[in-house]
Amino acid sequence: MAELMSLREAVSGFIHDGDTVAMEGFTHLIPFAAGHEVIRQQRRNLTLIRMTPDVIYDQLIGAGCATRLIFSWGGNPGVGSLHRLRDAVEHGWPHSLELEEHSHAGLANAYVAGASNLPFTALRGYAGSDLPKYNDHIRFIRCPFTGEELAAVRSVRPDVAVIHAQKADRKGNVLLWGILGVQKEAVLAAQRAIVTVEEIVDDLHGWPNAALLPSWTVSAVCEVPGGAHPSYAQGYYERDNRFYQTWDAVSRTRDEFQSWMQRHVLDTADFAEFSRVLQETTGKEAL
Repeated sequence: MAELMSLREAVSGFIHDGDTVAMEGFTHLIPFAAGHEVIRQQRRNLTLIRMTPDVIYDQLIGAGCATRLIFSWGGNPGVGSLHRLRDAVEHGWPHSLELEEHSHAGLANAYVAGASNLPFTALRGYAGSDLPKYNDHIRFIRCPFTGEELAAVRSVRPDVAVIHAQKADRKGNVLLWGILGVQKEAVLAAQRAIVTVEEIVDDLHGWPNAALLPSWTVSAVCEVPGGAHPSYAQGYYERDNRFYQTWDAVSRTRDEFQSWMQRHVLDTADFAEFSRVLQETTGKEAL
């Protein structure tokens, strides 16, 4: 059953060196605060999974937390490349990074297979693609019913899933809405799950067909208002487009990146202090 605790306690208790960690969220509800706490606690040798690794994974990789990345697209959305990811792949800084690349459909289905406790998933895909040459977790099988050749992708089963959501109740049940990616599937596929939320309430007032994660699927719930910034949380705050644009310049050089991370993440105690420092340096609040 889910426990209500601080984000520092959750990361300390549930994310360990060498773990496979999936931090999911599509367009909004990206768990930036949780990613920063992983960096503060200097976790190492992580395998990171994310369908669309963007700025938070650029920060984790540049901080030396990851040695392997499983993904299906990577970039600073609307801006360009992830310079810290590129530096790790092209020059091995701060150390080398192993890549396992999928298509969106392939990785999404791999999450579904993991959530269903299946060893693999089958789909129509990868025909004509070079990805199977470089990813040994993509194979081709013959359907026993139709004889059709299908792609088979090994299931994704993280040690830990980390997501951000809008609300949780005091029993640890979680409610999220808006554009959803594979947050629910990632939680169900993982052995442990940390959920940061905008607020903890007495009653979720969930509506039919809302995405609800019952408390028994979650290990820890942490109240972190604004914890998805600079992405947005529908119903709470908008996307900080200027942050993404600024990150392109910050992340281009190792020195500038390290200076920014030291001041904004490593030298701050938590997300609230990060938000205060960010406001001091940019003149704009994190929310």
